[in-house]
Amino acid sequence: MKLLTHNMLTSHVKGVTKGYPLLIKATEVKVNEVEFNPQFVIRMVPKLEWTALIQAAEELGHRQDLPDELIPDYHGNEEFLKKVHRTLLEVEVMEGCLKCPESGREFPISRGIPNMLLNEDEV
Repeated sequence: MKLLTHNMLTSHVKGVTKGYPLLIKATEVKVNEVEFNPQFVIRMVPKLEWTALIQAAEELGHRQDLPDELIPDYHGNEEFLKKVHRTLLEVEVMEGCLKCPESGREFPISRGIPNMLLNEDEV
């Protein structure tokens, strides 16, 4: 599971009002090089919850010196875009789990795929 995916996942367990951001407990993390595409990163940045991205990257030890706050003129800053690219697209949780911050429900990650399916009593 890439951190781009993580940034868009939330817990939908019955009764949960704030199931975001999910906490990451990783037992295996891989970094795979992906071709840098600055235009993709520029289009994705406004859609991100920046604080959640920084928190997740920090939990995994892959923050890449990203600032606490999104820099205002990121479009022309190639160094910044490369750091965001690496964090979003190259860092991948292969094994572990995601944990709902409100309910504590854990969702397993196996072979890079998070299982967000709920039990019948959780819907």
